[in-house]
Amino acid sequence: RVTQKDFDEALREVEPSAMREVLIEVPMTTWDDVGGLEDVRQEIREAVEWPLTHPDKFRKMGIHPPKGILLYGPPGTGKTLVAKAVARETAANFISIRGPQLLSKWVGESERAMREVFKKARQVAPCIIFFDEIDAIAPVRGGDTNRAVERMVNQLLTELDGLETLEDVMIIGATNRPDIIDPALLRTGRFDRMVLLEAPAKKGRMEIFRIHTKEMPLSEDVDFEELTEVTDGYTGADIESVCRETVMLALREDINAKGVEMRHFRDALKKVHPSLAENIMDYYERIKDQFKGGKPKEEKSYIGYR
Repeated sequence: RVTQKDFDEALREVEPSAMREVLIEVPMTTWDDVGGLEDVRQEIREAVEWPLTHPDKFRKMGIHPPKGILLYGPPGTGKTLVAKAVARETAANFISIRGPQLLSKWVGESERAMREVFKKARQVAPCIIFFDEIDAIAPVRGGDTNRAVERMVNQLLTELDGLETLEDVMIIGATNRPDIIDPALLRTGRFDRMVLLEAPAKKGRMEIFRIHTKEMPLSEDVDFEELTEVTDGYTGADIESVCRETVMLALREDINAKGVEMRHFRDALKKVHPSLAENIMDYYERIKDQFKGGKPKEEKSYIGYR
């Protein structure tokens, strides 16, 4: 007897024929794999999941749902992870585009590639298009901006505002440099929501440690409370590196090790340091104030981020 579970398994294996020329994946990441983002999780669900899972509610209320959401924040805070979790929860097709891969030295090819991405997304809707490093293809126009990149920005704006409606297609952009994105993209009707992903607080770090050690054989002396206390300023990616280094140290000591001990974590922390520059979150908070309409404070810039 064929059950719904069998159909669900088949859907994971068989991809839509329209997607064969575009990189497509069925993310296995769920919200259970995302730790430390309680503050923004609901906001992301409202902006991305609701329009795809409850479009009738928006029509009933007489409004158009958001078209896109911009995730910004320092590297390693889970922007890509969040995009995959949302795609999984909505059962939507997922097209992942790393900004620079659309750029071509041939005139017109970059714009054609952008048109093709949106065309495929419309064909296989519901679909989420995820632009990683979107600042590479949508920087502020004018000045020293490459003409090919300017044409790419114009094409992206055309797709977002075009006559062909983006029915059941959601756009997610991710960037570490929101200040260099063309302002035209950040108005209502394009990227309607801007969400800051920060370095996790203590509770979030605890969740992330538990996520990355759930399959790890741990000694009874492993103290998560101590680990979260000494990892202030670590991002989710940093904590993952700590856990990986911990296992490597245990195996280096004894390739037949039965598990890891607290001393292995302490040694790993001596090797893996937080990747965020000091006070870098001040920079992102300043950007957040600008998005909200607040007056940005004049502060020192940070090399590599401004």
